[in-house]
Amino acid sequence: MPRARYDEGWKEAIRTFFPQFMTFFFPDIAQHIDFSKKAEFLDKELSRISRKGLGRRRADTLVKVSLMDGGERWILVHVEVQGYPQEEFSRRMFIYNYRIFDRYEQDVVSLAVLTDEDESFRPGGYRFELGGFRLEMEYPMVKLLDYRSRWQELEASENPFSVVVMAHLRSHETRGRIKERYAWKLRLTRMLYERGYSREEVLGLYRFIDMVMVLPEELEEEYHEEVLRQEEVREMPYITTAERIGMRKGLEQGMLEDAREMVLEALEERFGVVPDDVKDVVRGQKDRDVLRKWLRLAIRAGSLEEFRKELGV
Repeated sequence: MPRARYDEGWKEAIRTFFPQFMTFFFPDIAQHIDFSKKAEFLDKELSRISRKGLGRRRADTLVKVSLMDGGERWILVHVEVQGYPQEEFSRRMFIYNYRIFDRYEQDVVSLAVLTDEDESFRPGGYRFELGGFRLEMEYPMVKLLDYRSRWQELEASENPFSVVVMAHLRSHETRGRIKERYAWKLRLTRMLYERGYSREEVLGLYRFIDMVMVLPEELEEEYHEEVLRQEEVREMPYITTAERIGMRKGLEQGMLEDAREMVLEALEERFGVVPDDVKDVVRGQKDRDVLRKWLRLAIRAGSLEEFRKELGV
């Protein structure tokens, strides 16, 4: 069965529904942002910053926004989506914050969304104190697991991110229970039409649901056929066959990209800087079986040269 694409799904959802994301999770900060002015996403810049000893972070987002108090004043909103417990998480949040501040010389607001399944993982702020010196950084944080007890609130909300949260939670809870996941995937998709979302909103949320609530191929086809039947009944032809095929191709392409990056991450972790010719060969590979083989080799190889020989470069 295809692997769920949580990182890519969250990144795309935040970009598509950024004002709704902020008002849903961080309303105290959202009230200060002027959403009438277009937000500018700076993810490529964040990627350059994060490579310096922090590893690749595919679900993190950096956004430049204007504030309601007018003038030319703006801030950078750094959003970290964390899918697993990490002891040094708050330290990394602090490092990101000051690196971004140093790069742009602008105030930075750092936010955290914890999507992991460990109830006990609730990092506090970053603090360091010695003698008369004191450094402290607090950051707003939400934990998706807390929404399990707020399900009725999610179902009553019209904010698109309530659907994102429900899909994410049900994806985890139905792991290994395919029929139950199929039923929830259909139920959440029907909800998109019942809530009266626009076509663009339906497509954006449909993509997220499809990326995180993955099913075996046979059930995926059954699911899409049922969605199309529902659209005919409701006279809402939002998801065309061409779009659905495009989404599936995008999913397959995304899986290949994930596999390539996993190989490169393993090499980087073990041997440091990866030469450009090796990167070119790995990123040009289109066979997932070969990439799985290369990943095993990247983990076990005694040297980068041994890996090179397998690639023939």
